Amino acid sequence: MSKVLDCGGHAIKIPNIVKSEGAHLFDDRGKRYLDLESGVWCMSLGHNHSRINQTIKDQIDSITHTGFCYSSSIVEEAAETVLDIANFKDGKCVFLSSGSEAIELARQATRHLAGKGATLSLHDGYFGSFSSTINRENGWCLFDWSDCRDCRERDNCNVACEKLKSIPGDISEFLFEPGSASGFVRFPTASMVQNLVAAVRDRGGKIIANEVTTGMGRTGKWFGHNHHQIDPDIIAIGKGVGNGYPVSVVAMNRQTAREVENSSFKYMQSHQNDPLAAAVANAVIKTLMDEDLISRAETLGGKFSRELEKLVDGKIVTRVRARGMMFAIEFSGSDVSDRLYEALLENGYIVCNRNGLFRIDPPLTIDEGEFLGFVEKFRELLALVAA
Repeated sequence: MSKVLDCGGHAIKIPNIVKSEGAHLFDDRGKRYLDLESGVWCMSLGHNHSRINQTIKDQIDSITHTGFCYSSSIVEEAAETVLDIANFKDGKCVFLSSGSEAIELARQATRHLAGKGATLSLHDGYFGSFSSTINRENGWCLFDWSDCRDCRERDNCNVACEKLKSIPGDISEFLFEPGSASGFVRFPTASMVQNLVAAVRDRGGKIIANEVTTGMGRTGKWFGHNHHQIDPDIIAIGKGVGNGYPVSVVAMNRQTAREVENSSFKYMQSHQNDPLAAAVANAVIKTLMDEDLISRAETLGGKFSRELEKLVDGKIVTRVRARGMMFAIEFSGSDVSDRLYEALLENGYIVCNRNGLFRIDPPLTIDEGEFLGFVEKFRELLALVAA
């Protein structure tokens, strides 16, 4: 019997992975799997990346952890790198260990500055595993945009919309998740998001972009909010910025950082601004730059999306949604998706299966032929299911 507490809600399908390389995993029997989930959507550069491995080894030989009253120059260097891609000139960063922590710090800071008010968010957003974001009965204003997806004005959202006019006046921040939608991969229109941002700005609130999942090139741009042409005050970054190492970042623009520093706000954790975490984040971002992986995600993601859309038949596969290297495949029911999931796993393909939907987030480095091979195997298995 396993001594590891299983409280994540997911069954362990492959009990002993012993090796990894690029987009592939290998179990103790030598079977190879194509990891189309990138772990938990974290392996932006793929598994066992030599540059990231070497960065970790080198930093371990120097210094891994610092206290509250001393630091290391790599932390400052990494902060400059993050602020550069965030377009936050003269902004500031905090390095943490998980996306949940990044969201928590960002929200605590904005609520401290506001002193009162609710958090506005889309109703289907996911903001981490902390109770402060899971329990939304108090202190939250949830904007239900489920009807907006089929609205005739969806691409030209109007401020006169009754939904927009119903937003209360006491909003301290808009916490925006630009596309993950709690794992269901739904993309609100730019006009709707821009109107929500304007409404919060009019109320004196801040804009927080939750880029834990959609950042680091996942959507074909550095950040998911880049598709909406908005300028957040704070960006929460995680998952892909560590390529499997537990690091997250909160980046603030200049004005917000000044307000926080000039207030009585305090936030302290044991592994805050650790040199090892900062070194990894710095190396991951520079690798994404050097290998031009953001542009690759946009180009190949478009090609992969078109191939997946050819599988839509209206009977078994009902819809494909995609942006960059983030894909969702909807099925007519969970019974079908469950059977396909098991068949794909048997054939060496790992995807995320939940409630009649596949979520696919491959490493940005995935070989084009490997992904197209997955599409062909998927097509073959679909034919068997339909027979």
